[in-house]
Amino acid sequence: MTSPLTGSASDKLLQIDSGLLRFKDASIVLVKTEWNAGIVDELEKGCIAELQKHQVKKVTTITVPGAFEIPFGIKTYWKNVVKKKRPDAFIALGCVIRGNTPHFDFICKAVTEGIVQLNLRLPVPTIFGVLTVENEVQAKERVGGKHGHNGEKAAVTALKMISLNQSFKK
Repeated sequence: MTSPLTGSASDKLLQIDSGLLRFKDASIVLVKTEWNAGIVDELEKGCIAELQKHQVKKVTTITVPGAFEIPFGIKTYWKNVVKKKRPDAFIALGCVIRGNTPHFDFICKAVTEGIVQLNLRLPVPTIFGVLTVENEVQAKERVGGKHGHNGEKAAVTALKMISLNQSFKK
């Protein structure tokens, strides 16, 4: 039996409510990092596959060097994109693996706070799909391993938040 606290199959996150809106017209921007590209590419693949499963046709990917740069990439995209069709959500994808210095703590705190600020300032959600792990084994467990696929979870979270956001506009 799995625990609801472990992020396993018993999570309700991946249960899609039939009341969710149709997403074929949704526009989602993925902002992914070059750092730890093997893991991040797997996050992206799972995320895109899940979005396609829900008929999302407009997915744009932009790439930034590292997790620290994700909030700037999102803010700049929002500011400079054609204003008529801004995205309905952003999904931040990255992987920060602890090393032997405090750099891990600084980067994790900065990207987390940056995404919080985006969620408070932008009228659309920014989904936190950044893995913050101790080692590569833990990262692999979160891209299809025993802890599920965090790319898929980020996609479902984005769809649920788009639906929530649109429900307030009615």
